[in-house]
Amino acid sequence: MLDPKLIRQDAETVSKKIATRGAALDVARFQLLEDQRKTLQIKLQELQNERNNHAKMVGQAKAKGQNVDELLQQVKKMGDTLKDTEEKFNQVQTELNQFLAMIPNIPHESVPIGKSEKDNKVIRTWREPTKLNFTPKDHVDLGAPLGMDFAAAAKISGARFVVLRNQLAKLQRALVQFMIDVHTREHGYQEIYVPFIANADSLFGTGQLPKFKEDLFAIKRDESEWYLIPTSEVSVTNIVRDEIIEADQLPLKFVCHSPCFRSEAGSYGKDTRGMIRNHQFEKVELVHIVHPEKSYDALEELTSHAEKILQLLELPYRVMALCTADLGFAAAKTYDLEVWLPSQNCYREISSCSNTENFQARRMQARFRDPKTGKPELVHTLNGSGLAVGRTLVAILENYQDEKAEIHIPKVLQPYMNGLTVIKP
Repeated sequence: MLDPKLIRQDAETVSKKIATRGAALDVARFQLLEDQRKTLQIKLQELQNERNNHAKMVGQAKAKGQNVDELLQQVKKMGDTLKDTEEKFNQVQTELNQFLAMIPNIPHESVPIGKSEKDNKVIRTWREPTKLNFTPKDHVDLGAPLGMDFAAAAKISGARFVVLRNQLAKLQRALVQFMIDVHTREHGYQEIYVPFIANADSLFGTGQLPKFKEDLFAIKRDESEWYLIPTSEVSVTNIVRDEIIEADQLPLKFVCHSPCFRSEAGSYGKDTRGMIRNHQFEKVELVHIVHPEKSYDALEELTSHAEKILQLLELPYRVMALCTADLGFAAAKTYDLEVWLPSQNCYREISSCSNTENFQARRMQARFRDPKTGKPELVHTLNGSGLAVGRTLVAILENYQDEKAEIHIPKVLQPYMNGLTVIKP
């Protein structure tokens, strides 16, 4: 959530920056609500002072043995007016909070301005795209004889799910273990296990609610409502919700493996074939909680950690700086990692690494104690996939296939596959 003080000070500038994302800030609506809030706040303070003064007068009159009936009536009337004003103030404050909750983050000054994903900028590439001396098969055709079963998944759950059997199931498990081992042993992350069901407060904290409710799978029981997590970023980041962290504890770096659940609302007809865009998929997530002055260094570090996985797997990829129009709702700056898929002859996203600055922290009230002032200040939060497991599996199938449709296991994964070097149909 944006700092309302920032909008109060310069609403027009904020509006222009938000417009580069293809979003709109209704300045007139904000100013109307803000004026109402100010007016009611002043009135509340005046009424509270007046009621306190009359209460003192009642006490003084009683001490003198005077009749206080009229004064008590005045105090009661003031109390009724105060209660009514408080209700109006709370209603306006709620409307203002709801208004602010729908405004996306302001892009960092280094983010390229653009109107669509076509305006994203290539930052760097690693390795030339894989060149095969035969026509490559896509992961669906490769996976079917290896145990990638969409028919069984459709019978169990419906479209956009998959069953993996035998060596493919083992390969997915190996990828998870490999990624976590690299991040904990080489990059200094604390491994963490979290719930896969979250409450509304948690999803509000990281920015999925209220704006993206249709993308979530809700679980209702009696009068309560929970949600299957769309990413473990939700559960992990909310560990610091309503907390004040000592400065010497920062940075916090967490790695978490979890299933992720997304309804993919609005993506109908897009990537319906295979494992690219399923309702349930696996991710190894990286989360940083850092001092505000260090968050952009942390973004470069986090991105390099995700890249390291691709490098160890020897998968060609490129790093993209997302333009303003392609940023996620909570992000101030994002790098996408895109892996090469031979069957599509193009790069496809496999990780997004984002700095949300204090956008999530303000919604969560996640703070650290500034040793200089002793006062709580908002932390900065970052997150990124290190990596999306299903898409990594897809990339291995396609980049490591041979003309016999056999899949050669990357060297770093062979120890996790009990020495297996090739998966054969």
